[in-house]
Amino acid sequence: MKSEILIKSVAIELSPGGVSQSRGAELSLRDKLLAYLDLTKPRITFLIVLTSAAGFCLGAKGGLDYLRFTHAMLGIALLSSGLATLNQYMERELDGLMRRTMLRPLPSGKLAPSEALIFGAGLTVVAEVYLALLVNPLTALLGLTVVVGYLFMYTPLKTRTTLSTAIGAFPGAMPPLMGWTAASGEMTAGAWVLFAILFLWQFPHFLAIAWMYREDYKRAGIVMLPVVEPEGRITGQQIVAFTLMLLPVSLLPTLIGISGKLYFYGATVLGALFLFSSITAALSKSRQQARRLLLASVLYLPLLFGLMVLNQ
Repeated sequence: MKSEILIKSVAIELSPGGVSQSRGAELSLRDKLLAYLDLTKPRITFLIVLTSAAGFCLGAKGGLDYLRFTHAMLGIALLSSGLATLNQYMERELDGLMRRTMLRPLPSGKLAPSEALIFGAGLTVVAEVYLALLVNPLTALLGLTVVVGYLFMYTPLKTRTTLSTAIGAFPGAMPPLMGWTAASGEMTAGAWVLFAILFLWQFPHFLAIAWMYREDYKRAGIVMLPVVEPEGRITGQQIVAFTLMLLPVSLLPTLIGISGKLYFYGATVLGALFLFSSITAALSKSRQQARRLLLASVLYLPLLFGLMVLNQ
């Protein structure tokens, strides 16, 4: 009798979706809702909305249209949440191989893949329709380019080439551009400067993450630069090079008239501190310094955009 129970339990555990369905069925309503919330990556979505809000404020002509602002931020938040969910659906097997992601809702079995697919697709479609009808078609079109670039180019290329980081940086830099177009309905030089700042910022930010978790990425077959170049020389060079390129670009808002002198001096100080963190991480090649660089990058971006808005 005991052997039959053991055989059945092993069969359930080894069957496709067996563990996931069992764990999912045991979740309370509160835990289920928290799992859905976890799929949306709230911290990343918050940062995306923050940079989008900065783009909206800087792109607004005359007074701020609070109703349009609310619609734009809600639509962008829904889009970010939907894409984060669909990304986890597509990478659920890879996430199960990495220590840093194995407890996410899908690999841990809190939610079934079909639940994530329906949830993510629903959020994405609603977001696009919402942006098109209540903000403007241009912002919705930019959102569609993010969907294509992030889900159908960046995500599948992560297991094929280190260039996926550069490709993913294009949709990753769209939030402030979308915020700008939501306010003004057009893409001017100021919008592209914000895009360029976020584009360049992503390289030291993501290379720091890739260095910290290179063993995890290697285990999952994700082709990040620190995986194919474990000594870290080229990784360090790219961290410093992109930070150096970011510094002059971050000063352009003052030079083209979308922000003031206070921003110029503040951006110079923030850039120097960010560069110091980048050089330190590149020279040490340690996990500890990579973590400090990651923290520096997370602080740098909202401070930079916040100062830009305050001194416009």
